[in-house]
Amino acid sequence: MTKTTATTRRFFLGQAGAGGLALVSGSAWSGPAGAETVDLPLPGGPQARAITTAFPQKAAMILQRTRPPLLETPFAVFDRGVFTPNDSFYVRWHWAVIPTDIDVGTFRLSVRGHVDRELSMTLKDIVDGLPRVELAAVNQCSGNSRGFTEPAVAGAQWANGAMGNARWMGVRLRDVLDRAGVKAGARQVRFAGLDEPVVSDAPKFMKSLALDHARDGEVMIAYAMNGEQLPLLNGFPLRLVVPGWYSTYWVKMLDRIEVLDKPDDNFWMASAYLIPDTPGADMKPGQTGVKMVPINKMVPRSFVTNLKDGATLKAGAKALVRGIAFGGSTGVKSVEISIDGGTRWLPTTLGPDEGKYSFRQWQAEIVSAAGALSIKVRCVNSDGLAQPVTQNWNPGAFMHNAIETVRVTAA
Repeated sequence: MTKTTATTRRFFLGQAGAGGLALVSGSAWSGPAGAETVDLPLPGGPQARAITTAFPQKAAMILQRTRPPLLETPFAVFDRGVFTPNDSFYVRWHWAVIPTDIDVGTFRLSVRGHVDRELSMTLKDIVDGLPRVELAAVNQCSGNSRGFTEPAVAGAQWANGAMGNARWMGVRLRDVLDRAGVKAGARQVRFAGLDEPVVSDAPKFMKSLALDHARDGEVMIAYAMNGEQLPLLNGFPLRLVVPGWYSTYWVKMLDRIEVLDKPDDNFWMASAYLIPDTPGADMKPGQTGVKMVPINKMVPRSFVTNLKDGATLKAGAKALVRGIAFGGSTGVKSVEISIDGGTRWLPTTLGPDEGKYSFRQWQAEIVSAAGALSIKVRCVNSDGLAQPVTQNWNPGAFMHNAIETVRVTAA
């Protein structure tokens, strides 16, 4: 038994209830943000956001919204390594009615619907009763970087910090479905958690996957991330992990699974999180008659993490530029860098491969004469898909992944 596995078992099964695991006071949801702020480099000029340490199990985070909690990871965190620390992992909820304590002794995960036998599984059933799997994967909000969209659209004005990478531990969804026995004719699998709408007639947050996808052996039910229990705000005690897909499908505080014999037409599948069925999910503002489909696979992205706009480098001297990249729905094939605004591209050196769904570090040495530099990086994934030069636009500002620019001066 590995140390990680032993620790995880102790977290869940060595406690009669939540105890020190996830028992927090309601006041922790809405504590003061404090006086410190950060300027997000959004179009039209920097916009100040409060830095908060008022949320349970979280370090200093950029406060986008208090209820429901929307907390952005400070971008400097991504320069520290490919795995995002749990206490700095971004937070995004749809509804504000979220449990502030969970009793691990009485918690149950139900499986029902188009199955041979309905299940009501304890955490012990899951942690001890099914094979453990681990997988490194990026969790990214569909609207990550929405704040850079022009013309602007409604929604959380995230900069680039609504993403994170973790090593997830849990069980295969397929193994849970096999225990229930999926009946012939099943079409989709729907997931819901413990969060509830603020008003009674609002739609319960639920997401679905096609049966074949749900049973692919990669989709998992996680009970730990980065060798520790899931933080409460990141879905304790269980969350769905859908590698390579946007986080709207990664249902938090997962407590119910339903196998459907027809396509899911609930609000969050039929009306919300829709993208244009076009290359790059792109359309023109005001355009009508565009076929819309549910958002799905992520696309490649790359970032410079050790330099900010306005930095100064020494002219004629070697300077190290580094960052992170991910391939979206597959691995990173290459990352290239340009210091002249995209006229000439050079290869970078990739760091260790932690798995095709993980962040991957890259670095390059550059030398420049005195003057202004426009540093760009672009990722090409293993399927040959490259980041676009120009940004897409759609009404949700989803799937932002255009090549970004860091402007510095060599002097």
